[in-house]
Amino acid sequence: MAQINDHFLKLQAGYLFPEIGRRVAAYAQAHPQHKIIRMGIGDVTEPLPPAVIQAMHAAVDEMGSRESFRGYGPEQGYEFLRQAIAQHDYAARGCAISADEIFVSDGSKCDCANILDIFGDKVRVAITDPVYPVYIDTNVMAGHTGPIDATGRYADVEYLPVREENNFEVPLPRQPVDLIYLCFPNNPTGMVASRETLTAWVEYAQQTGAVILFDAAYEAYITDPSIPHSIYEIPGADKVAIEFRSFSKTAGFTGTRCAWIVVPQALEGRASNGDAVSLHRLWSRRHSTKFNGVPYIIQKGAEAVYSPEGQAQVRELIAFYLENARLLREGLSQLGWRCFGAVNAPYLWLKTPGQTTSWEFFDQLLSQAHVVGTPGSGFGPAGEGYFRLSAFNSRQNTVEAIARIQDKFRS
Repeated sequence: MAQINDHFLKLQAGYLFPEIGRRVAAYAQAHPQHKIIRMGIGDVTEPLPPAVIQAMHAAVDEMGSRESFRGYGPEQGYEFLRQAIAQHDYAARGCAISADEIFVSDGSKCDCANILDIFGDKVRVAITDPVYPVYIDTNVMAGHTGPIDATGRYADVEYLPVREENNFEVPLPRQPVDLIYLCFPNNPTGMVASRETLTAWVEYAQQTGAVILFDAAYEAYITDPSIPHSIYEIPGADKVAIEFRSFSKTAGFTGTRCAWIVVPQALEGRASNGDAVSLHRLWSRRHSTKFNGVPYIIQKGAEAVYSPEGQAQVRELIAFYLENARLLREGLSQLGWRCFGAVNAPYLWLKTPGQTTSWEFFDQLLSQAHVVGTPGSGFGPAGEGYFRLSAFNSRQNTVEAIARIQDKFRS
């Protein structure tokens, strides 16, 4: 028999969102008369912007002609898309990120996991708690952790507890670390990081030699002009940070899959013999070996996001979901519940009422209001006692969900 990767055996529970799906499916089968409103998984509901659809249709037509047909494309992404990203998402914000530092991919979730390929097997990782589960699970799979303990934390990981009493600020590591996962606007809490906060993190990484893995998948939801959209707005970040971005929540690409990762030329790691090595070179080698590129049709659709029409349509999409978030926050605050986020982010993070655990609240919300959310404990031990609701839904469902919750939980 073939030997397995024993690190997978440390993962004691299934991935959070499939587990939610299983529970909801069982409830729906037992109660077919109830309409369930799903506000758990952060999947978009509104159609792709018309400019994107038009560009994809035109690209399909190109594929139907011998003269304009495209086969394998460049693994790093077509130049037209990388140039558009560099101009609109970085140069426009004063970030000196060039097109050749951008790698187009099929999703930030994949990139957050795959980036571990270029780091050693003895790196020490710092992860916020609560946190997007992919960060911790993929490090477990890669062998960067010890076993899990009774609290749900893995050995050999530096957990950075994010607490309500500290306004969900992320504390600096207490122990030396090699990799630091930061996500702003944050999933799941919906909180953002000020310029001062990000500057402190960049300075910490410069002083210690750590690499920041910065997930900015929700940057388009930032409405406060003082909040940075990219870590590269902070001087020196190109020497200490890798950034993940996505078209999924910005332009509705969850079903079409297009994202990118920035690995700056100035960023270095260290080989076992002590030599400095370009992480850009390593990632380029990994990317071109294990990935064959995002389809041309999808990349043409992504390019259209940056057209004047596309930009206006994307702003409408973002405003739509942010209005859902505002309605959620105001509607549930009326119950006396403590609500966070849902201002510069599409997620509402709420304190479960009374002494209710997050999974108990999940069951109550499902059985009484027929609404699905995400238990905070699924994001880590510090998420216990909290609950996440997503603003990615239709306006009708959002309003109906709020009304149901208010009706069933008003004291």
